[in-house]
Amino acid sequence: MIKKTFSAFVLSACLTFAAHADPLSYARYDQVRTTDLHLDLKADFSHKILSGYAELTLNWIDKSARTLVLDTNELNIAKVQVLNPDGRWSAASFMLDKFDAQKGRALRIALPFQPQKVRVYYRTAPSAAALQWMAPEQTMSGKRPFMFSQSQDINARSWAPVQDTPAVRFTYSARIDAPAGLRVVMSAENDQQATGAGGWKFKMAQPIPSYLLAIAIGEIEVRNLGPRSAVYAEPARIEAAAYELADTEKMISAAEGLYGPYRWDRYDMIVLPPSFPYGGMENPRLTFLTPTMIAGDRSLVDLIAHELAHSWSGNLVTNASWKYTWLNEGFTTYVTTRIVEKLYGDEVAEMNLQVEQEEALASLANIPAAKQVLATRGADNDPSAYPDGSLIYPKGAWFLRTLEQRAGREVFDPFLRGWFDSHAFKSATTDEFVDYLKKNLLDAHPEYMSASELDEWLYAPGIPATAKRAASPRLAALDTQRAAWLKGELPTAELNGKNWIALEWMHFLNDIDGKASAAQMQELDQTFGLGKSGNNEIAYRFYLSSVKAGYNVREPLGKFLNSVGRKLFVVPLYTALLKNPNEKDWAKAVYAKARSHYHPLTQAAVDKAFKKQ
Repeated sequence: MIKKTFSAFVLSACLTFAAHADPLSYARYDQVRTTDLHLDLKADFSHKILSGYAELTLNWIDKSARTLVLDTNELNIAKVQVLNPDGRWSAASFMLDKFDAQKGRALRIALPFQPQKVRVYYRTAPSAAALQWMAPEQTMSGKRPFMFSQSQDINARSWAPVQDTPAVRFTYSARIDAPAGLRVVMSAENDQQATGAGGWKFKMAQPIPSYLLAIAIGEIEVRNLGPRSAVYAEPARIEAAAYELADTEKMISAAEGLYGPYRWDRYDMIVLPPSFPYGGMENPRLTFLTPTMIAGDRSLVDLIAHELAHSWSGNLVTNASWKYTWLNEGFTTYVTTRIVEKLYGDEVAEMNLQVEQEEALASLANIPAAKQVLATRGADNDPSAYPDGSLIYPKGAWFLRTLEQRAGREVFDPFLRGWFDSHAFKSATTDEFVDYLKKNLLDAHPEYMSASELDEWLYAPGIPATAKRAASPRLAALDTQRAAWLKGELPTAELNGKNWIALEWMHFLNDIDGKASAAQMQELDQTFGLGKSGNNEIAYRFYLSSVKAGYNVREPLGKFLNSVGRKLFVVPLYTALLKNPNEKDWAKAVYAKARSHYHPLTQAAVDKAFKKQ
């Protein structure tokens, strides 16, 4: 039982909060920090829950603190134990705060002393935000169920009681019981020879933030790609995945040549079922990937370059709170282009960069000016004021590229590697990067960027007028053809589309979106078979332009929406369909059938789009 005096005790302990604290976490990590986490859990597919305990090893910073505050969301807490100095475990009093729709509930544990270890016994809810439990019929074989996690941004708390903030890093280990015939993999050391007898065991020796905790359970096979890389996938997809990812070892070596040793031992990947809501998730030692990147021709491997780049920017040097996400995604987007250039040449990299920048500029029309910034001042306690989560990718990369162009790579590359080396396995803020930038580059070379221009890049909306735009000669030639085609001056059959690579088709389709007629879209489809494209990036853009043009693509689009769960594709397509009076009812019927196959994050986003109608 909870003592009557406990509420007053924890209330007085929480009256003050560090000004720099992560507002999306209840944790008092200025008082105590988790240094290691051990999970001992059982996966119950029939009830869609994980149950067991989490053991946290603690570093007490404030010697007067007697409360441990953890983040939870829909966790059913059975009991809490503390490790006594004599080695015995004893019960501890705890309470759960009132539920908050965004942050969940704080778990407050009252402690008579400062224990080294605490155990929390709990079970997850079937509706846990981080976990998707899939029935056998939702998998490729149709024989066995599947489950996977997505902890970013703050959903780790829905499957483990943790200090759920990127400001806190910890090592971890786990023992997971799962039904026979299923393999368990985690963002940790995975033993390819393990059978699961006695539980599947894992260890992550490098400290990570909670959002990089990851697990997948299902009918999973593995193929080695090189001495330190492998891919996991469902049996029916494993060969295609291994073919698509054959260049992984080359990518690791290319990145190391730019930014120093890969510090996570192995770079393995898992291609998840189609409902995975993102292109990729950079979980260390086991990147999670969407099957939409499998095109059959390795044309979408820049996605792998991006997730690999996170091994330096994001996983190695992490944003201290989600206010500073540009330090993660902006840096990673810049590094991605450098890896692509090193492997596939200047021409492909320049096209990739131009498409990226053009999409960034086009997005500004739909983003409030106040959120078009990379960083904010004084908004630590207001997450709604944080920068837009999509623009920070290309804008952050554009900022770094501007510095690179002015300083030269012989100066900028060692500078950036120095940032990764000096902040390795740490969480950083914008102010810390600006301080590093000034001390290690701008103080000695103020001509590279003035203080006012630096402020404009970080704190002003849009893209500064001083930004140099990428200009690909191949895309310029394509633009000439596209302009003539839109005007009806160039027949569809005379477009050079059969020789275009995926980036060129993406550029073309981006630029005809909302401009081409239904007849033109039909001719494109008949000439180049875009409605049946095996490249999902091309297919998505073709369907989007077709819906806006009024060209009927219901048959292939219906199959696409029922087989692809990536938010980046699904949400814009439903949004476009709902804006077309002739397609609104059809869209509702498709969604009614497809919704159960989508991840909860995708469901929430599409539900929101339907409610606006």
